[in-house]
Amino acid sequence: MIRTLIDIYILILIIDVILSYLPQYKSHPFSVRIKQVSDFSCGPVRRLLPKMDIPFDISPMVVIFCLKILEVLW
Repeated sequence: MIRTLIDIYILILIIDVILSYLPQYKSHPFSVRIKQVSDFSCGPVRRLLPKMDIPFDISPMVVIFCLKILEVLW
């Protein structure tokens, strides 16, 4: 059950990353809700990571990595 929830949350994070590259869907209610759910975990990670001069956000990768470690340990 926990592993399934972790996998669903990882899927939500991946969908958020894909939607971030499609600006025409930025104001769609589905996209807004996905962004809210993913920012629950990515927001604190963004604040902890140092500012880098790269054009993309690596916080979803960090969260997915931590969730996968948690899944293996569970």
